[in-house]
Amino acid sequence: MTRLRIAEIFGPTIQGEGALIGEPTVFVRTGGCDYRCSWCDSLHAVDTAYRHDWAAMDTDAVWDRVRALSGDRPLTVSLSGGNPAIQDFAPLIARGRAEGYRFACETQGSIAKPWFGDLDTLVLSPKPPSSGEDVDWNAFAACIEAAQGGPKVVMKIVIFDDTDYDWARAVADRYPSLPLYLQPGNSEVDPDLPVDPQTLSDRLLWLVEKVTGDGWFTPRVLPQLHVLLWGNKRGV
Repeated sequence: MTRLRIAEIFGPTIQGEGALIGEPTVFVRTGGCDYRCSWCDSLHAVDTAYRHDWAAMDTDAVWDRVRALSGDRPLTVSLSGGNPAIQDFAPLIARGRAEGYRFACETQGSIAKPWFGDLDTLVLSPKPPSSGEDVDWNAFAACIEAAQGGPKVVMKIVIFDDTDYDWARAVADRYPSLPLYLQPGNSEVDPDLPVDPQTLSDRLLWLVEKVTGDGWFTPRVLPQLHVLLWGNKRGV
């Protein structure tokens, strides 16, 4: 039976960003990632220093937890991380969809998996220059190909500065058929420190004014709703 490295399972709460913002969701957050972004807000699911906190769970155990949290009422299950594409979620998705649940996955697009085609929503979030990572566009294209005929595929890009913004415009030109969601980056990611709502608002306003001022009307600009509500607290 498939064994999954799980950093945490939590919810129901709302999806805080992107195409499904506001949607009631149970999150299955995996442990492990092939990236190490400079501003990562989920190091507990990325850094191998936390690997002893990750649980090795089989598909049945993960699914039992999802059902318990949702009260057996079907909703959206979001596969996140780290990078969930490292692992095999095909059995979990098949189990859940047979019971009426919907599945979304967010990944940077560095690893393509056949089970992408079984999702309801695939969020590809290529990392901009401020992350310190370089995007492998061949791998990114393979992720899109793996999802053909299956889920709705969208892009989400985090913007920290003008360089990220210009990069996002170039990426949008490269993939004009993918719906695009932009959000301002949050540079304060310590879960033990408070988040300043005014700073978040100022960053959002900066991005909105950039987009509208340039007459770039393709993307949707959204906040990180969960950060506005709960700061960087884990498990919400």
